[in-house]
Amino acid sequence: MFESLPPVLDDPRLPLALARARRHSPFLALLADREPAIAEAASAGRLDPALLVYDPDAPVAQALRRQRRALALHVALGDLAGVLDLTAVTAALTAFADAALDRAIRAAIAERYPDAEPAGFAAIALGKQGSGELNYSSDIDPILIFDPATLPRRAREEPEEAAVRIARRAVELLQARDGDGYVLRVDLRLRPSPEVTPIALPVGGAIAYYESQALTWERAAFIRARAAAGDIALGRRFLDAIRPFVWRRTLDFGAVGEIRALSHRIRDHHAQGQAFGPGYDLKRGRGGIREIEFFAQIHQLIHGGRDPVLRAPATRDALTELAIAGWIEVTDAEALTEAYTLLRTIEHRVQMIDDRQTHRLPMGEGLDAVARLHGLVDGAALLDRLRPAVERVGRVYDALDDSKRAGLSRDPLALGEALAARGFGDGAVAAAQRIAAWRAGLYPALRSAPARDALEAVLPTLVEAIGHAPDPQAAITRLDGMFEHMPSAINIFRLLEARPGLADLLARILAHAPPLADELARRPALIDGLIDASALDDVGDGEALVAAMRGGDVGDYQQRLDHVRRVVGETRFALGAQIVAGAADPLAVGAGYARVAEAAVRVLAEATIAEFARAHGTVPNSEFVVLALGRLGGGVLTHASDLDLVYLFTGDFHAESDGPKPLGATLYYNRLASRMTAALSVPTAAGPLYPVDTRLRPSGGQGPLAVSLDSFARYQREDAWTWEHMALTRARPVFGSEAACAATQAIIDAVLAGDRRPRDVIGDARAMRAEMTRHKPAAGPLDVKLLPGGLVDLEFALHVRQLVHHAGLDPNLGRAVERLVPAGLAPPGLPAAYRLLARLLIAMRLVASDAAEPAEATRALIARAVGCADWAAVVAELTVARQEVATWWETIA
Repeated sequence: MFESLPPVLDDPRLPLALARARRHSPFLALLADREPAIAEAASAGRLDPALLVYDPDAPVAQALRRQRRALALHVALGDLAGVLDLTAVTAALTAFADAALDRAIRAAIAERYPDAEPAGFAAIALGKQGSGELNYSSDIDPILIFDPATLPRRAREEPEEAAVRIARRAVELLQARDGDGYVLRVDLRLRPSPEVTPIALPVGGAIAYYESQALTWERAAFIRARAAAGDIALGRRFLDAIRPFVWRRTLDFGAVGEIRALSHRIRDHHAQGQAFGPGYDLKRGRGGIREIEFFAQIHQLIHGGRDPVLRAPATRDALTELAIAGWIEVTDAEALTEAYTLLRTIEHRVQMIDDRQTHRLPMGEGLDAVARLHGLVDGAALLDRLRPAVERVGRVYDALDDSKRAGLSRDPLALGEALAARGFGDGAVAAAQRIAAWRAGLYPALRSAPARDALEAVLPTLVEAIGHAPDPQAAITRLDGMFEHMPSAINIFRLLEARPGLADLLARILAHAPPLADELARRPALIDGLIDASALDDVGDGEALVAAMRGGDVGDYQQRLDHVRRVVGETRFALGAQIVAGAADPLAVGAGYARVAEAAVRVLAEATIAEFARAHGTVPNSEFVVLALGRLGGGVLTHASDLDLVYLFTGDFHAESDGPKPLGATLYYNRLASRMTAALSVPTAAGPLYPVDTRLRPSGGQGPLAVSLDSFARYQREDAWTWEHMALTRARPVFGSEAACAATQAIIDAVLAGDRRPRDVIGDARAMRAEMTRHKPAAGPLDVKLLPGGLVDLEFALHVRQLVHHAGLDPNLGRAVERLVPAGLAPPGLPAAYRLLARLLIAMRLVASDAAEPAEATRALIARAVGCADWAAVVAELTVARQEVATWWETIA
């Protein structure tokens, strides 16, 4: 039970600790008399956990009272001597509380139902018991739940009645006092609506309450919840069921304000303990224990829904994890941890005096007694020790409260002047008119009073950020469009209020990236993803993305489709934000887009195959293969790219599936392919995913959606046209077993190496490019794809050389170009030209998708993205790159 306690300890400080305990603590002096073996050992400089025995032959309550008494003396002496730290002390106290509560529940069940298994009744520990940090003289605050189906009960006894009787008896065993004292004080008021609900709750009703009606402080309480006693499996099932209630991926930031308001109410209610000095409340006072706990819990509620590592129940552990993750300053975490340790230690000293559940420093001689028990000269010395820690905690916690931020004037003239001063310039009047419309609640998202209050709270931060954006007028216009289409705006307002730094990034997104602004209007929760420290980092490898898409709280196929769409939407949005923020090379972002898409193909193929097999089984000795072409095959997408896919299957096309509704192999895989396309492209409640283009399959739109691998090989060797072989140079299997993918790749490699019908590759390519120029001209002066010397010319020239010379055969355009240079098939400057064009395409698809000259403010963003000093350098380097590509295209041979 007491694993946190070290084995026998010999330390010369123990006799001095015993002497201080006898002199300054009536309670410890009494315990020393009642537990002579422990006192004698301490006077000899020894602590021995073997003396903390539980007598199984004594009545449960009596045995627990005596063990508690022995433990109280043991940990107090170890604490006072400095041989047991706060962690060891609180862990031992918690372990005893868990064991005592468990024994009381089992005894209560055994008294009424002697032959029954102690199942169906559990205690959920909250507060410091839940986090393993129990006080020296603490109450415990469990919630008692029961399962009506498994709870022991007598004939004709209702489960509710049986559960309440078990609960009452267990509490009585713990709280009843006699000459040996008591075991534990039990407070059951943290259960839902304690004034009207029974002391034990049916598990189903408790889950329903926490999923639909619970208050913010109850969410915070469950940060430290733990199944501690009784039927542990039942307790864990309950906590698993309500975990989404506690840890929300999309947080209503009003919860943070409610926790702050609770802190203010505590300060007001305990006003006499707020001023530091004699009488100061170590727990509830300004700068006290509760504020350290609330500081950690606020950040855990904000970030813990997305990062399970931050869900540490113990306060000091939580502070450490928050600092590691970068959500709080390391210096603040260290200061709060030191303060917490000191405040809790002195709190224990106060409680050791008379074994009272108090947190307030005594007055006069009582304060001197606490100080001397701790080993200090007097109360003044104790206050001097505490003061720096209390003041630092108060400053750190108060910094969270931005409720005193000045608002924006409602007077039109004053508002216009304020906006002009904040960077809106000539657009200040128009911006003031938009803000007036928001305040008037003209849009549904702003119609409610809470929404307008939340708007007012965040307006100063939002206006400041937009005013510093490169194009404030464009940003506020797009923000207005967001508000117009959003069903609710409260959450995004509270998020920006709680994290003002996000407003700067939001302003840049609104000013530069219409596709991201449009996505935000449809799904405001996307902004939540940017609060993670890793949002502007690389998205990770394919396996990590696959794991994220395979995860989630998913019960069926439709939920899997929704979950994948959420993960893809959040990740693609974050990738786009990286370009806007200047945090990543567009080529790296393009590769990230491709890894996300490939992971979605893999996960949705798995899910679709499993769902399809429920009705139709599987085709023996056969499997589904997905071949990526185009930009996905090359491993670099833009924000707006569709997916070029070809569906194949291995095995005998004459075979038949083995399910309840069998299908021939060809029909089976064509229907499966149609389902796969729908899984990737049809919008669900979670939004759209990808447009899918299957026209590169054999025979194009006239051919079947899925063909056998043998048919694919025969078509590529005998019937495919030059443009199809050009497309094949970027083909890559992205789903299928290792053997199936290898077989598919072998066919591609053989065809590209020359196992195909002879064609006039150069002539066909010239004719196709001329036809494309006539029917699909460049969209604008910066259409780096279709302009002469753009990416299409580069791709045509590259594919011709790949097919004619069987060289540079890599689906990735950048690597393929680099391979041609040493072979003398491409000029040395071509790789740099490709990189510039590709970076421009990826960035322009996000910030200037019409290929027109971007706004002045956006030009600097594009220049930075492609690695140029300014816009003039972009234009100059683009001219050089296009000339390099155009010359290469004209010299194909």
